[in-house]
Amino acid sequence: MPQHAVCVFCGARPGARPAYAADAAATGRMLAENGWQLVYGAGDVGLMGVVARAAQAAGGATMGVIPEHLVRREVGKRDLTRHVVTETMHERKKVMFMNSHAVVMLPGGAGSLDEFFEVLTWRQLGLHDKPIFLLNTEGYWTELMRLVEHVIAEGFADDSLKAFIQPIDSVQDLSTALRAALS
Repeated sequence: MPQHAVCVFCGARPGARPAYAADAAATGRMLAENGWQLVYGAGDVGLMGVVARAAQAAGGATMGVIPEHLVRREVGKRDLTRHVVTETMHERKKVMFMNSHAVVMLPGGAGSLDEFFEVLTWRQLGLHDKPIFLLNTEGYWTELMRLVEHVIAEGFADDSLKAFIQPIDSVQDLSTALRAALS
């Protein structure tokens, strides 16, 4: 594994707002400029494709992990530094997570939420201490943070759950937070 690698979970669709793709591209460039490898879902569609192409264009190392059944659907990107094909979605998440030092959530759908809640649960159970950042582009993750607060208020988690999640409002702030976390 390179000195530092950042797992980016994000949508296989571009989303409804241009800001989502703009921040995905800026994130890819930022990772490359800092010398951090991008670890992502290996798709060449949606925000996944945007973040990977931006990291590559900026000279960054990329590792893509994709289950066999999604290679066509997500247009599996094979011109990566490292390309891994798994058998299952669960194995994909595990390989991505195990090959990274931090997790960044860009906007995404049900798959991204699944990835978020799995790494958050692993953190809550003490299985890792990697930082989890939510890039809250135009408030995309605000409702998710409200849901987490609701879960806590209703007694299904300790208040400490919020401490495992770091909402970030800009790619510049994300870069600063990652530098602090990875130093």
